[in-house]
Amino acid sequence: MSEPTTLPVRVVLVDDQELVRSGLRRILRRRDGFEIVAECADGAEVPRTLAGLSAQSGDGDPGVDVVLMDLRMRGVDGITATRRLGADPDAPPVLVLTTFDDDEMLSGALRAGAAGFLLKDSSADDLIRGVRAVAAGDSWLDPAVTGRVLRSYRSSAPNTPVDRGVVDALTPREVEVLRAMAIGRSNGEIAADLVISELTVKSHIGRIFTKLHLRDRPAAIVYAYDHGLVSPATS
Repeated sequence: MSEPTTLPVRVVLVDDQELVRSGLRRILRRRDGFEIVAECADGAEVPRTLAGLSAQSGDGDPGVDVVLMDLRMRGVDGITATRRLGADPDAPPVLVLTTFDDDEMLSGALRAGAAGFLLKDSSADDLIRGVRAVAAGDSWLDPAVTGRVLRSYRSSAPNTPVDRGVVDALTPREVEVLRAMAIGRSNGEIAADLVISELTVKSHIGRIFTKLHLRDRPAAIVYAYDHGLVSPATS
């Protein structure tokens, strides 16, 4: 009996520089488990491209697992394009690409609904891991800039009163875990802080996502700030 075939991770590349897209194509190769199903040179092209892929499939499935999105483009930028995709609950997740001087844009990308972010000068291995993680329904926050991005996010976040409805929906331990995620603590760090196992932390995070109808860790970060569980003054 033959082994079951593993379907490739289907990716749409969005970047206004052909040279960058060419480099991404060389990394995300079919023989390594990826398929570049479309390319866009402007954020404005993304909805039309996904609609076209969906029409080709004939069953409403856009046939896309990840949109790999540049943030800085001459036409519609990555934040605007990500926000537009976020309005469609069936849209594929977005992994945004940036350079080191884009901290404020990255915090904006989190609010727009991106599932993660990655530096353009990251290694090929990190790019592959990030795309695979997001395709699998996880998030990918590049550790090289996560701390700085959260500081930028905190500096622009309003002091929002705590939403008691959220607190009541979660257990006290789940509130602790959500607050820890929002200030950038990893699962291992949260486990050490709370003196629990990483497996227990993952269980708490899963329940938080389910109760609050969140898709991933970036969405949880935005949610915590928007509902007053973390504020610039205390985080």
